[in-house]
Amino acid sequence: MHSFARYLLVFAVVAAGSAFGQAIVLKDGNRVFSSEFSINPEGKIVRTVQIGENKAISILDKKNIDSLEWPYPAELTESADLLAKGKTDDAIAVLKKGRDFFEHFEGIEGNWYVDIYFAYIEALNQGGKFDDVVKSLPALRALKLSDAQKMRLRIIQLDIERQTTSDYAGIIVEAQSILKETDDSAIGASLWAIMADVYTRKKEWEKALLAYLRIPVFYGTQMQRVPEAELNAAKTLIKMKRFEDANAFLARIGESYPGSPIAESAAKEKAAIAGMKNVDEEEVDAAADGKSDAAKPKEGAPATPTESKPKA
Repeated sequence: MHSFARYLLVFAVVAAGSAFGQAIVLKDGNRVFSSEFSINPEGKIVRTVQIGENKAISILDKKNIDSLEWPYPAELTESADLLAKGKTDDAIAVLKKGRDFFEHFEGIEGNWYVDIYFAYIEALNQGGKFDDVVKSLPALRALKLSDAQKMRLRIIQLDIERQTTSDYAGIIVEAQSILKETDDSAIGASLWAIMADVYTRKKEWEKALLAYLRIPVFYGTQMQRVPEAELNAAKTLIKMKRFEDANAFLARIGESYPGSPIAESAAKEKAAIAGMKNVDEEEVDAAADGKSDAAKPKEGAPATPTESKPKA
């Protein structure tokens, strides 16, 4: 019985600590825990207090709020995990939900709105939601950003330039310049993804492949960037006619990110090159020049005479 009482006491302390971690702090010093309030469809903060068997419901005026006591949001952790599994759309949905919640507390100390909104825009950008990113940029620029976020905003803007201009040389120079300014691995991974895409657009396959592979090799801690980089590396191998190498790469992607859109894309690419062998680079060049082995005379056969016409 004594043990059971101790268990209840520990449980109560843990529960209280958990509740204490998520609360609205009022200007009079009282706290409204996350279990005691919700946001209604009109965006108002509804407080519910249980009194015996009855409930007292009231609207909490925002001007009476001093700050938020809120630990690192679960939305940021969950979305990062989803991105690492190649589930970009799911990550975007989680961040949108978090953005919508914290938006009601914008401007209040302890609010995570800026961090979640920024992560939301980055996820949109990573997911190729170009129009949504462009529409959201004015609101993003209007926020009070940290120096690190300002640097990441430069990356987003550079990524937009990548998709709207053909000044590839300028984009590469800017990306390399930013790389020299920081050792932040998240920024480095983003920049190499941009440069890899530029090399792909220029059909510089070898440079593109090496750029994509830098992300899992040198920036492996940025797990949200790894699945897409690996898939793009495999697609680049296909462009290089290295079908067997690409096939092995695609098989590993399917095993690493089961049930994700990345794995589905890898399966389609794998099916398209099923059974194809690597093509030597010299053979590719020869075929492009019209000098493939098929056009060469067999060994020992007389050379085909060049057709000539008498001069007029």
